Amino acid sequence: MAHTVTSLKRRAHSHRSGKPSRSKASAAKSVPRPAGAARLLHTWLEDAHALIAGSLFVALGMTMFAHAGLLTGGVAGVAFLAKYATGLNFGLFFFLFSLPFFVLSWFQLGREFTFKSFFAVALVSVCTAVAPKLVRFEFLNPWLASVLGGFLIGFGLLALLRHHASVGGVNILAQWLQQAKGFSAGKVQMSVDIVVVLTALMVVPAERVAQSVVGAVAIGAILALNHRPGRYLGV
Repeated sequence: MAHTVTSLKRRAHSHRSGKPSRSKASAAKSVPRPAGAARLLHTWLEDAHALIAGSLFVALGMTMFAHAGLLTGGVAGVAFLAKYATGLNFGLFFFLFSLPFFVLSWFQLGREFTFKSFFAVALVSVCTAVAPKLVRFEFLNPWLASVLGGFLIGFGLLALLRHHASVGGVNILAQWLQQAKGFSAGKVQMSVDIVVVLTALMVVPAERVAQSVVGAVAIGAILALNHRPGRYLGV
């Protein structure tokens, strides 16, 4: 009887102090964690699907940007400027300007990330090159293109990053800064994109630059809100 009273007093004291009882604490410790909770690996089929779908999303978004005369940031933005200045194909400039960033990818992010990113860049370059023959827009409002095209590019980048890939350029730099320094890849991407777009004021009308800034924010918002460090475990 005395033992029962003592046990009840201990439970009451534990309840008042906010501390769990020994029985509850031991029960909590005994609950096993689900297997693979720390790291959920994608299969090669899942990776292939994400690489193709993500690259197509990015290519379609960039096609909308190009049709509306908009700019984007990073390497793609520089490639757009080169296209407008020379009249040559955007896909060619995008591929060539992305190559130097693969050195950072190879040594800091690994061969798997580099090979996947190289494939994604090649696929985006090919798709944007053939897009004028496959996709035509009779009418596309630039403001709508900036938002919808930005969302398409953002979701495409999100799919690639979650499957350990990118579209090269600043995307590689942003991913490395997130993994190594804990910075938000979305915020890094957005900041660089806006700076690159604003530099186009010298050659592009102010209204077009404003529309391009909206597109850059749409891209960065998708990544900043959905690709945070430690939130997504499947890589």
